[in-house]
Amino acid sequence: MFKKILIANRGEIACRVAATARRMGIQTVAVYSDADAGAKHVQACDEAVHVGGSAPKDSYLRWERILQAAKDTGAEAVHPGYGFLSENEDFAKACTAAGLVFIGPPASAILAMGLKAESKRLMETAGVPLVPGYHGADQDPALLQREADRIGYPALIKASAGGGGKGMRVVEKSEDFAAALASCQREAINSFGSDAVLIEKYVQRPRHIEIQVFGDTHGNCVYLFERDCSVQRRHQKVLEEAPAPGMTEALRAQMGAAAVAAAKAVNYVGAGTVEFIVEQTAYDQPESMKFFFMEMNTRLQVEHPVTEAITGLDLVEWQLRVASGEPLPLQQSEIRMTGHAIEARICAENPDNNFLPATGTLQVYRKPQATSFARSSIRIDDGVREGDTISPFYDSMVAKLIVHGDTREQALARLDQALAQTHIVGLNTNVQFLRHVVRSASFATAKLDTALIPRESAVLFKQDPVGLQTAAAAVIADALQAEAAAQGHDPFSRRDGWQSHGITQRRFELEYEGQAVSAQLRYERGGALSLQVGEAAASPLQFTSPEGEGMWVQFNGARTHSQVHAQGEVRHVFTPQGAVRISLLDPLAHAGEAAQEGGRLTAPMPGKVVSFSVKAGDRVLAGQALAVMEAMKMEHTIAAPQDGTVAELLYAPGDQVAEGAELLKLS
Repeated sequence: MFKKILIANRGEIACRVAATARRMGIQTVAVYSDADAGAKHVQACDEAVHVGGSAPKDSYLRWERILQAAKDTGAEAVHPGYGFLSENEDFAKACTAAGLVFIGPPASAILAMGLKAESKRLMETAGVPLVPGYHGADQDPALLQREADRIGYPALIKASAGGGGKGMRVVEKSEDFAAALASCQREAINSFGSDAVLIEKYVQRPRHIEIQVFGDTHGNCVYLFERDCSVQRRHQKVLEEAPAPGMTEALRAQMGAAAVAAAKAVNYVGAGTVEFIVEQTAYDQPESMKFFFMEMNTRLQVEHPVTEAITGLDLVEWQLRVASGEPLPLQQSEIRMTGHAIEARICAENPDNNFLPATGTLQVYRKPQATSFARSSIRIDDGVREGDTISPFYDSMVAKLIVHGDTREQALARLDQALAQTHIVGLNTNVQFLRHVVRSASFATAKLDTALIPRESAVLFKQDPVGLQTAAAAVIADALQAEAAAQGHDPFSRRDGWQSHGITQRRFELEYEGQAVSAQLRYERGGALSLQVGEAAASPLQFTSPEGEGMWVQFNGARTHSQVHAQGEVRHVFTPQGAVRISLLDPLAHAGEAAQEGGRLTAPMPGKVVSFSVKAGDRVLAGQALAVMEAMKMEHTIAAPQDGTVAELLYAPGDQVAEGAELLKLS
């Protein structure tokens, strides 16, 4: 077994690998960029080496620096995690050439599975089911059009070297094919350096089900059951679970055998995932499901913890043992599955604004209490701490929340409860959106396909399960508590508003969902409080603070446990039902504010200007695309808010800009 390894990654996966290495008595070396000098993964390792600037191309993708760091620290092997260099065959070869063990598959397997068209041809030879389509080398547009017409519509155009949802277009009819092909090829050449595409049948009501495989250097290969990853946004996974709901034992065995055949076709070693697209004629007819090979990910997957939860195995430990030359710890007949696990990806983004990535400081980062490592009720994998900054340089994922239960229903309940206990203040996240998905009818009843989010959009976006009355009562109760703590304990400053005579009133100005709201608090003789919010009737207000965080607020006929976190004037209210933002305004601070300035277009997040589609003097219409920005591996189009003329472009393509920076002026 290795004595020391270098982890060529960052964030939660670097912390995850370091945890297993520490348990096994293996020393670890971290690498870090300028932005990550104080990051959690740096402190999680025994040693750390600075490898460059904040942008990945200046640090985590500079493999010559990473290999030098391994040499300088005496590391024997390199664990690439996922992303960055994990599926780079040249890096795998360079590790071997430098006398280091690459903790992953052979470079030949990475290369074979890296190109979609080539991998499809390999799988066809291995007898793995394929989606009907064209995977040939001839890329003549006329031929591609004929092949699409032969396969039938809707058809899917996919970049051969693509991934992450980029370079994909669904074509509904033949006359739309040429334009969709050109658009797909432009995106493919910009993203992957190749405009080669393949054409496939677009599977109806598709599910994304993947099989975890493991191979060793002794010729053994097993599968560790399946994961359902159908819930996606922008072709990227949101929730993953194991086992796949509705999976029959016969189908599991067939898919497992196909996945092992796929791995053996490329002499696979280590952890890998064979991804299948599954067609279903109806949600409640699992016997009708048909599966087709989609691709193989030649690395450890983000969602591997759900497999660990149902098997009780540590897949990173398996990686280390296999890479050091040991045989697989178990044979296929010895691998058992227990219960159900679900993973939620907590990301810095705004689901209500097309999942726009967010950056900022984790001013508050509270998470549920984790239990044991593998078959645990609750597990949190993260690479951040309260006070850390989510920057625009890397992926938007903050943490992974994994729950395990005896049944899917129990796991669902635990996940919703754990999400309710996850409090993040300082930037937008998808925590509440995840709760809405988990509670949606489709997910709760396992009516799964990759269109679940758009299908359930009416109950997933712009929802407020808390409500104005509850939020206002919690904020005002919290304000009274804070004042009492600051003022002292004499009777005239008691939070219950004790008065020597008469009844007094106090007015609070609030802002809720963009609307101004007034609230009247009445101090009754004897210490009773009543509160009127907006035009609603007044109701008694009571609150108590038990040991620990938060308080119980009784108002408007309901008793709710609330926690309030302040961010300037904004109050973040967290309750078991959900979370909401409401502002407690200082009237003097807002007196005399100037009218909002028009004719401006600002960056919605920190990032890089990719391109402008207009120039000074151009006449534009409302909604017209003006510029493209890139942040956290995703592109975002900036559109004109109204008709006008471009007066000036204030930046150039390639410039880094801060959130709120004015990109161009309209007149």
